[in-house]
Amino acid sequence: QVQLVESGGGLVQAGGSLRLSCAASGSIFRLNVMGWHRQAPGKQRELVATITSGGSTNYADSVKGRFAISRDNAKKMVHLQMNSLKPEDTAVYYCAAGVSSAVNYWGQGTQVTVSS
Repeated sequence: QVQLVESGGGLVQAGGSLRLSCAASGSIFRLNVMGWHRQAPGKQRELVATITSGGSTNYADSVKGRFAISRDNAKKMVHLQMNSLKPEDTAVYYCAAGVSSAVNYWGQGTQVTVSS
């Protein structure tokens, strides 16, 4: 069984930065993709960024150039550095882990609120 626990959310002013972290426990060796998704009130959950075990990254167009995802395989952690935050980035952010494009496990989510 795999568990994902997020941390680092909070309230920040527009233009500020936050760093989200996700700690994984259990057997994740076959889960080659980890990432972050987010869900704003009244909207569908959307992909923010993913990173493979080899370090290849993928970003939603809305966060390219502002967010950076990184992964520490030895510590089983993934991070999301979020810079130049905008009010439209406000959402619950979920850590996810899976194989290729399929998400097998979700974290409980962490709230990010960006005030204007």
